[in-house]
Amino acid sequence: MSEEAKYLETARADRPLWLMKCPTVVSRAWQEAAAAPGPDAGGANPNPNPNPVVAKVILFHDPLRDDEEPSQIKMEMTQVCSGNTPKSYSLDMHSDFVPMCIFSESNQGKIACEGKVAKKFDMKPHRENLMDYRKLCRERTNMSMVKPRKTELILDDNGQGMRPLPGNMLVHLGPKEKRKPPVTKIPETKRTRMDRGELETKLFKFFERQPNWSLKQLMQETNQPEQFLKEILNTLCVYNKRGPNQGTHELKPEYKKYTEDGPTN
Repeated sequence: MSEEAKYLETARADRPLWLMKCPTVVSRAWQEAAAAPGPDAGGANPNPNPNPVVAKVILFHDPLRDDEEPSQIKMEMTQVCSGNTPKSYSLDMHSDFVPMCIFSESNQGKIACEGKVAKKFDMKPHRENLMDYRKLCRERTNMSMVKPRKTELILDDNGQGMRPLPGNMLVHLGPKEKRKPPVTKIPETKRTRMDRGELETKLFKFFERQPNWSLKQLMQETNQPEQFLKEILNTLCVYNKRGPNQGTHELKPEYKKYTEDGPTN
């Protein structure tokens, strides 16, 4: 409610009303009927019909029953139904529900109480139209399974900045995105093992030139497989994990003496 006072019209507050829960196809058909031009409008002034006749309700009474309630209630649509939309419906009536009132509001903002809910109904397709209702449900299921296609507009119509990906997908690279050149791998030549004793002699000569060598340097000097060279170095050398010579190999003390004294025949 806004700050200004609003009045509630209660002239029809005691009027008994029926409240019905209807399917979406029925409410849509009634809205279309309300928006259609009235019978007297003609083509010159096609104004919407404010009170269209959308359906008729048929009450069935059993003369052998003492109660006044109808034994069966049927509703038939007056409009021409499209497709497999059911035309006849059964109304299940309920009397045990929470008391409710119906309110309305006009275009001018006038609020009125239209009455009290006396009966509540649930609508379902009549047994005469069960086949049509099944077809309608099948159509809805098929339509929900269809995935709509999306079309995206790409401003770069000359094809620059388009990069193909696996699966025939195209990704647009923006002008600010840096394009990295492809990295070309240099094929590695296969290294052949030399004789173990010959390799050890070469390594002793290298350590005579300088006391510390890295694995990469020795691989370049000897052109030997990395794993084989590591195996020999683990036997002859100590790996420096810290200090000024970190990451290099140097001969073990006993082999340092060997290089200083020279091999004995």
